[in-house]
Amino acid sequence: MTARLKRKLSVAVHDEQARQSPRSVSVTLEAANPAIGQIHPGKVDATTEDDLRRQVAEDEAAAMQEVAAYVRRIRKRMGMTQRDFAVRINVSVDTLRDWEKGKRLPEEPAKALLRILDKVPEIALAALD
Repeated sequence: MTARLKRKLSVAVHDEQARQSPRSVSVTLEAANPAIGQIHPGKVDATTEDDLRRQVAEDEAAAMQEVAAYVRRIRKRMGMTQRDFAVRINVSVDTLRDWEKGKRLPEEPAKALLRILDKVPEIALAALD
């Protein structure tokens, strides 16, 4: 069940030709998820170790896919093939493919380089030459 709030809001309507004054309108607001931030003790007590392990695995898989999309976006924005990009950042093509497929995460130095390539690609590429 969605929570609905009905409020009267005063809004300024700017009509350049008519120069009307502010008027009131009714707006219905729907809370996206009223339970966010609330703890349900029954649900917490019913959570098993298997549930927690499954959630951790799902979170890790989602994080891997986010990193994969990030790496792919950087490479494509630079207009490079996987092979060309791998050569430029000094990693194997297989490693880059694994990053882009979400099979492996880049190590910390590679993450730092990717962040620099994302923010200032021209400078990063010039430094790599």
